[in-house]
Amino acid sequence: MAEFEREPVPQERLKSLRSFVSLYAGEHVAGTEFMIGPLFLAAGVSAFDLLIGLLVGNILAVLSWAFICAPVAVSERLTLYYKLERICGSGLVRIYNVANGVLFCILAGAMVSVSATAVGLPFDMKMPSLEDILPNSVGWVGAVVLIGAVFGFVAAKGYDAMARVASLSAPWIALVFLACGIVALPALGINSLAEFWEVANRKIWTGGDPMTGQTKFTIWHVIFFAWFCNAAMHLGMADMSIFRYARKWQYGFSSAAGMFVGHYMAWISASLLFAVQLMADPSNGKVAPGPMAYSAVGVTGLLCVVIAGWTTANPTIYRAGLAFQALYPRSSRFTVTLVAGGVATVGALFPGIVMRLLDFVGLYGTILVPMGALIVVEHYLFPLWGLERELASRRGIRFSLTAGVSWLGALGVCGILNLVFGVQVFFLALPGWLVAGLLYFSLSFVRKPGARPTHTAAGEVPNA
Repeated sequence: MAEFEREPVPQERLKSLRSFVSLYAGEHVAGTEFMIGPLFLAAGVSAFDLLIGLLVGNILAVLSWAFICAPVAVSERLTLYYKLERICGSGLVRIYNVANGVLFCILAGAMVSVSATAVGLPFDMKMPSLEDILPNSVGWVGAVVLIGAVFGFVAAKGYDAMARVASLSAPWIALVFLACGIVALPALGINSLAEFWEVANRKIWTGGDPMTGQTKFTIWHVIFFAWFCNAAMHLGMADMSIFRYARKWQYGFSSAAGMFVGHYMAWISASLLFAVQLMADPSNGKVAPGPMAYSAVGVTGLLCVVIAGWTTANPTIYRAGLAFQALYPRSSRFTVTLVAGGVATVGALFPGIVMRLLDFVGLYGTILVPMGALIVVEHYLFPLWGLERELASRRGIRFSLTAGVSWLGALGVCGILNLVFGVQVFFLALPGWLVAGLLYFSLSFVRKPGARPTHTAAGEVPNA
């Protein structure tokens, strides 16, 4: 079935609000939540910083999808990759697409790893620990390869297949996460709502020192992580590829189904499970979602981990496939997406990736987000100032120096902030996005001296 990789999605193929709610709930109420929740606890966060930080960060993430990504996607109805090709030229976009596809594959690989911990549990597979980097057993390799093959095939079937899986799975997964959190409360000595806050500060999120190899988290870390863990999708505009199917830009608010069920309730529930594990055995620092979920709700927990990883890996591999397919437009998207699934599976073999998931998410957002600023600037500011949009496509430019300097300049600023001033990776995506947008607008304005504001509506192309 056509996925409209190089043309606008036609009116008759637009999707209902329900499909977006299901997709976002399925993608973000996911297996990786079993990893991220415990890592907050390992980072020594306090109860106040976690609960309030997640609330603020997730609100900002939803607003980014609703007011920045979705309106552009509905107006253009193009994939991120084809849109960037029209702005930057095929040469520069090839570089970006390689980075984009590989980073999305690594992220999907983390989700495959999560599901593998559930598949391997009945076979007494040795689980990876926070310190593991390389594959630690033959059983681990077998479980990862099996899971990766299934995930890659479903992603290759396209948007409709992903939406069907998500719509069937999302409500059940959310209920299992909630059940895990509820079951954990009595084990932590919480038998009433009145006891929660005192126990949370004393036994769970104490604000103490982080575990070995983990970064100490404050409320600012939590806010920026919750906001920017999916920055490549909203500010980076990757979800143009998803929302191009939306009937209205307001469907961007459907992202709340993932943020407040997945990135709030599910993260907290998973963190509680890890607290129970540490209370039972303080030396057991293994973050293995399968065993943790099984200890709470039995076989249902194992199934939840597998399916939750599936619903998250599907759209991530799909995005990676679109990125790789853009490198070779005549190639089969199905075949290229299968290749992306294979790359994700190889990445999943290395537990070190998923054990450093918080850092990796910050890094991939920093690299990919600045290019999204170019799309936003062209869409909203260029028409107002009489600047020519999609210059590379209109003039046959293969490599836009303006776009290239803007992207690399933003990455350079982020590198300086990190290496010279010690700004942690969690905080780099926002300055990178702002710098890229400012550079691109300034360089484009200089390219056309005498440009003046017009009253052209955003999204319309003024006469060149």
